[in-house]
Amino acid sequence: MADHSWLLAVASVVVLIGLPTIFSTPGDKANVIIPVPGWATILLVLLQLVAAVVSSWVAWPPGPAVCVTLLAAVTLVTERRRWRWLLSADRLAH
Repeated sequence: MADHSWLLAVASVVVLIGLPTIFSTPGDKANVIIPVPGWATILLVLLQLVAAVVSSWVAWPPGPAVCVTLLAAVTLVTERRRWRWLLSADRLAH
């Protein structure tokens, strides 16, 4: 990403690593710095997936970008159980 824009490279590190490190739902991670409700954690995951897909199409040729897009789609399926747990009544109270 840095080849295209250093600002986008920094933003991607913040979105993909920084935000999930700082904001998390209690019970979802061992160390919670700033607790957020489950829906906020889900939004962070969705933001990460969108950033990964968009960035891959900007930075890479179509082949690898298609692979990233497919992996993001698979992630939407595999995260369903976790997202149901994050949206459960006890997670919304935090």
